[in-house]
Amino acid sequence: MLTTSYVGNQGHRLVAAVESNPANQALCLFLNNPNNLASNSAGPCGPFSETPPFQVTTGPGGTSIGTSTPWVTTSGQTISSVRPFGPLVDTNPYVSTVANSRYNSLQVSLSHNTGSLTFLAGYTFSKCMDNASGLQDSTNPFNPRLSVALCNFDVMHNFVFSYNWLMPFDKFVTAGWARKVAGGWSLSGITNFATGLPISLTENDDNSLIGANAAPVDVPNFSGGGPVLADTNPRHANPYFKTSLFSNEQLGQFGNSRRRFFHGPGLNNFNMALLKTTKITESKELQLRLEGFNVFNHAQFQNPSGEINSTQFGVVNGARDPRILQLGAKFLF
Repeated sequence: MLTTSYVGNQGHRLVAAVESNPANQALCLFLNNPNNLASNSAGPCGPFSETPPFQVTTGPGGTSIGTSTPWVTTSGQTISSVRPFGPLVDTNPYVSTVANSRYNSLQVSLSHNTGSLTFLAGYTFSKCMDNASGLQDSTNPFNPRLSVALCNFDVMHNFVFSYNWLMPFDKFVTAGWARKVAGGWSLSGITNFATGLPISLTENDDNSLIGANAAPVDVPNFSGGGPVLADTNPRHANPYFKTSLFSNEQLGQFGNSRRRFFHGPGLNNFNMALLKTTKITESKELQLRLEGFNVFNHAQFQNPSGEINSTQFGVVNGARDPRILQLGAKFLF
């Protein structure tokens, strides 16, 4: 039986982390220049230092009093903070339902069921977009739309084939004991071919100067100009994508790259099981199972690093489990 369906424009509200106290980038960039600061000023405003130095002293009655060192410009202007919550509050993310997701897919399935053979084949062609795939993804505090990218669980192509075959060995023997040995054998398994998950691009240096250090949103710049993927065989130990197309953010500016817009290594996996079921009594059976996961020991590579400041940027350094075989037995009642 063949079935097809289309699922489109499924929108959902998602919870995301948002920086509630982002720094004023332009003002911080101005204060980053030592030529604009007086000698009695706090140090330059810069990455991870958007909050001026402050100290806490004990006042009358044991009250804690916080005092900060303001920025003082060469013109004599005093600036106590570049953050909206004042000089004594640093990065301060909160959780909000500001994120949205959209999912569209074409789904096709084919099923077959006879006395000895059952199988189900399914294929999905889909695309998922959001501006946060959960609390692990923070959203741009000024404009959430700037964080729109592929969902971190997006799989463009996904083919799954599952089956169970009752082997007819017992039909070729006549003796009772031989039929008991030859009968009850079955082969089952799940085969999966799928596109890899998207590669998440990040930049951990706070060059944007918004100081969202507890809920980072910085991403690198992307120059474009050709295919992004490079050597897609991780066995060669070369960059999986063209790292030369990416560069660090300009100080005081957000990077223009989408957080995720291309996929990593795909999945090519075969799980199989050989079963022998023997009837002991009318209501009891003994089942022996030989199970294999990733039977052909195909390397299932993990995504390369998408952190531009990493020495391993673009390089695949890990793989999922190799072949696993296990033998087991159980009684069925």
